[in-house]
Amino acid sequence: MKLAEHKELKAAITALPVKEKDKLLLRLIAKDKVLTEHLHYKLLEDETDLDDRKERIKTDVKEQVSDLQKLNAKEALVKVRKMITSVNHFYKVTKDPLGEVELKLFILNIIPFDYKKSIFGYRDFMILFTTFYVKTVAVTLNKFKKLHEDLQFDLSEDFNNLLHKIYSSKLAAAAEASNLPKEIS
Repeated sequence: MKLAEHKELKAAITALPVKEKDKLLLRLIAKDKVLTEHLHYKLLEDETDLDDRKERIKTDVKEQVSDLQKLNAKEALVKVRKMITSVNHFYKVTKDPLGEVELKLFILNIIPFDYKKSIFGYRDFMILFTTFYVKTVAVTLNKFKKLHEDLQFDLSEDFNNLLHKIYSSKLAAAAEASNLPKEIS
């Protein structure tokens, strides 16, 4: 049920006494962890806290990347998905598109491509890893294009490094099939 479709309900809610509204609001917020964290960020944090959040994610990624080389493609895929998920959560909380693109570029640039092939199992997880990686790059590129041109200029070198890394690896065919550019200007 959408609130916009029920104008009487909206009017009744706005007519409630402030104390009652506060109670209802607090109950609703408590049911959604992301909303709670978003409100905490918006109301109680500032620019330095945003930088701290970014640095925490970068530190976590750096710690996990050293272990990635030892894993097979399936285990690496799971870890990389968790890293990207942490950036998605960061964006849901902070609504910072620049930080989201910046962090995804950092992760995508630092992740190695060569993993052990699993001896057991019938699936080739390197194909799944490649698909996930290339799709993530494509999504990040779309978000990059929506940024202000000055911000794009600041991040273009990192993006071009990423594209060069992809096209000089065994992921080149998948990137080409996905129409990823070889360079951005």
